[in-house]
Amino acid sequence: MSTATRAATDAAAMRRALELAERGPARGVNPRVGCVILSPDGRPLAEGWHRGAGTPHAEVDALERLGPDGARGTTAVVTLEPCNHTGRTGPCAQALIAAGVARVVYAVDDPGDHSAGGARTLRDAGIETEAGLLADEVEAFLDDWLFAARHRRPRITVKWASSLDGRVAAPDGSSRWITGPEARADVHRRRTAADAIAVGTGTVLADDPSLTARDADGSLLDAQPVPVVFGRREIPAGAALERHPHDLLRFTGDDLVADLAELQRRGIRSLFIEGGPTLASAFLAAGLADELLVYLAPAVIGGPRTAVADVGVTTIADTLRYDFADLVRLGDDLLVVARPRTAAHPDPSTREKA
Repeated sequence: MSTATRAATDAAAMRRALELAERGPARGVNPRVGCVILSPDGRPLAEGWHRGAGTPHAEVDALERLGPDGARGTTAVVTLEPCNHTGRTGPCAQALIAAGVARVVYAVDDPGDHSAGGARTLRDAGIETEAGLLADEVEAFLDDWLFAARHRRPRITVKWASSLDGRVAAPDGSSRWITGPEARADVHRRRTAADAIAVGTGTVLADDPSLTARDADGSLLDAQPVPVVFGRREIPAGAALERHPHDLLRFTGDDLVADLAELQRRGIRSLFIEGGPTLASAFLAAGLADELLVYLAPAVIGGPRTAVADVGVTTIADTLRYDFADLVRLGDDLLVVARPRTAAHPDPSTREKA
């Protein structure tokens, strides 16, 4: 097989592996991975994908579809570097070696603390190993899982809805509704896309939120974020959170980096911070907000109830700077999407690695 033909065959197999990966569960600890096994002359022999925690990984799933010695001399094309650790299942790198696979092509390196290193294991066993095929496409597909695995925390979105002067409530505490129905519908659409949604205990006591994602008629959407509450105060008996489809997760908030690492270990890849100002400010001050969603109503309220409290800025030179990523008109309101400028917002979870 010529070099050009092999490259085209590998690329076609990788795109098929990516299609297979899409069949796996989009949430949870494990990534969605697909695998295609090719004969020495480039014919597809078997396919596999990962169906969720505790099930065979994509490579093993594909190998199991071949008879004894059916994989000897073949090429395995897989979207993610074969894992190198034993968890609920054995290491894929060892399975490929035992099956007699001659060559492995993968798109993206596994960033896991324990699962990485499969490529080196394969090379040490004499298996030809190539990395980076269609890496951009697979990176985009695995974006949320890769972010969480690399940063050891979920990707964090901080949201608030306010008046033009930055108020989230009137002086008497009333806040329903600052924004209109189109903006509120957009919030629920974004909630359902998140793995988890968080508030502080102050918001629980003041607003009794349900932390669910709902349709316009109030019915629950199919995908619901896991509810998370930060803070030490007790949640009252009979609170709306008790009726959430998922069990509530509680954290003190004393060490946000450790709390977020625990969420990531539980398979939470994205966290939607709903409030209130104390919790939002803590994430902003710690440099842990990866995206801001600010819903602005064309109104002025005044008073002390601001969207953000102290974030540690004492002089203008220390201002937390953001870049506008998007501006969206939602009925009478405006959604501002902003992301931090990296140099101004170091990630505390990666400081030791820098």
